[in-house]
Amino acid sequence: MLTALNIRDFILIDRAQLTLTHGLAALTGETGAGKSILLDALGLAVGGRAGRSGVRQGASQGVVAATFEVDSDHPVWRLLDENGLAGEDDQIILRRVQNVDGRSRGFVNDQPVSISMLRTVGEALLEIHGQHDGRGFLSASAHRGMLDEFGGLQKQAAKVATHWRAWRDAQSALEDRRREQAAAAREAEYLRHVFDVLQKLDPQPGEETALAERRAVLMAAEKVSEQLRATVAALDDGRVEHNLSTGLGHVERAAALLPEAQSLKKAASHFAAALSEAVEGCAALDRAISEFGADPDEVDRTEERLFTLRGEARKHGVAPDMLSAFRTKISKALDDVEAGTAAFADLERAAASAKSEFAVTATALSKARMKAAKRLDAAVAKELAPLRLGKAHFETQVICDADSPTSDGYDRAEFMVTTNPGAPAGPLKTIASGGELSRFVLAMKAALAAKENRTVIIFDEVDAGVGGAVADAVGERLARLARDAQVLVVTHSPQVAARAQSHWRIEKSQTKNRTTTSVTLLDADDRVEEVARMLSGAKVTKEARAAARQLLGGTVRKSTANKPARKRLANAR
Repeated sequence: MLTALNIRDFILIDRAQLTLTHGLAALTGETGAGKSILLDALGLAVGGRAGRSGVRQGASQGVVAATFEVDSDHPVWRLLDENGLAGEDDQIILRRVQNVDGRSRGFVNDQPVSISMLRTVGEALLEIHGQHDGRGFLSASAHRGMLDEFGGLQKQAAKVATHWRAWRDAQSALEDRRREQAAAAREAEYLRHVFDVLQKLDPQPGEETALAERRAVLMAAEKVSEQLRATVAALDDGRVEHNLSTGLGHVERAAALLPEAQSLKKAASHFAAALSEAVEGCAALDRAISEFGADPDEVDRTEERLFTLRGEARKHGVAPDMLSAFRTKISKALDDVEAGTAAFADLERAAASAKSEFAVTATALSKARMKAAKRLDAAVAKELAPLRLGKAHFETQVICDADSPTSDGYDRAEFMVTTNPGAPAGPLKTIASGGELSRFVLAMKAALAAKENRTVIIFDEVDAGVGGAVADAVGERLARLARDAQVLVVTHSPQVAARAQSHWRIEKSQTKNRTTTSVTLLDADDRVEEVARMLSGAKVTKEARAAARQLLGGTVRKSTANKPARKRLANAR
């Protein structure tokens, strides 16, 4: 249960410290006194939305802390353990610090957490029903979730959602493949033409680079060949070699006639060396001519191949060296066209299998929802008579439509009611009046509460639009609901307030420059005064006090009516 609520510098509240007990607690006060501020503060502590106007004027930040004590088997402990947030004792403290700029920080057991985590923990502990939360019961889109919650079908519904996603993913993959196959079939003729051209061209990785380098060499070789041919012309087609050889012969014969003539020997030696170098030079020249001028058409062939590769690459928007990979890609695309039927078979089997699994789980969920709907109808029916709706009829209508599946299964659910015997049933939002709607909401909330793990349930003016015996019935039902869960109710009804085990009054005070809100825990005497005020208005009469004592069970002493002994746990400063 919620054992304490501490508020500092929140909207109109300077300081407030509320110590709460089990059972039904009533919060009352004049309209506009600020009763909703308490609920807003509590909502902020459990992860509600923060606004810039949440900090009291003149303060730098506002702080709200809520302390809970819950049973050891409550699911919230597992949530805290999984996230390393369990404290050292049995208390759970949720705290929210809000700055004037709207930014805020959340804490669980004094450990910083994200606001989403704070909200997750808060939702496991507390549920707030505001003045207009009946709209949730009016929306048919929310009814299925309420039914699943009552029937304990959340895990089963989550399993259906998982199978739904698997089916949609498999179906999407199949449809994507079909689109790809259709596009490939339309382009198959063009792809075959491109493939034939590339197959004939047979581009190789790195070929464009090699051809460009070879072309550069060949272009230079043509100029080299011109120089070599000029060299051959200068050497007069071998006459230099012939003349050297003839001259060497003459010198050698002269040296033979004068063996002692060293000058002739040296001349013969030089001519012999010159002849040898000339022979080697001519041989090297012949080899160079052969290397650089063997195939004068090679330049044309190289350029033609190089330019063809580049032109084909530009046509398909790829680099010349990627033509080979592009040919492989086209080949694969053509293979896919040919083998498309076989590939479809696997995807179709996967989609059919996923659809079948979804159908099985969705059908089982539908049956479970039908059974849960009957139990919910019976549970709500038990609540209607005590709330002066004994002639009304409530029915949870579950419509199974297998032709329109969703991630929630096959079902649509809507709460149908009739308030008069013999009248046709209709949606809750169109049949129930304002007062009836409040009671229907309370009846359904009471029926659903037995299936919830929350330890604190808060109602903000659930008795709106009702009075007299009906309001007393609402108070009695809230008191019974508080036997199993702590219930806080903001009310304008004296009949409801009189049923509470504890009673708090919210008051607004104003000075020239300041407006503040205070919260006071009422003792027995003050309760008489407050209930009497709720009965009579601004002027409290003796008759109103007497009626208040009667509502409160006659347990307060008459003499205390004019002796305000108050215990203020929260005051404006």
